[in-house]
Amino acid sequence: MLSRMTKLITGFIGILIFSVFMIGLAYSISTGFAGVLGGLPFTIIVMAVLSMAAYDFWDECVRKTPDDSDG
Repeated sequence: MLSRMTKLITGFIGILIFSVFMIGLAYSISTGFAGVLGGLPFTIIVMAVLSMAAYDFWDECVRKTPDDSDG
């Protein structure tokens, strides 16, 4: 089992890389051939997915529960 600090660091790095990829993909679709209105549905989906990923990071790594241990 991973320590809490290891979970925080790896989770943050994972969220950061995933966010950069998804935001870059949404940006390239919206500024490319699809245009702003054509890329809007994908941008909304990206925002929903990133919010779910951020919540999962918070739930798994940041929030402390009574049965959590430091090791």
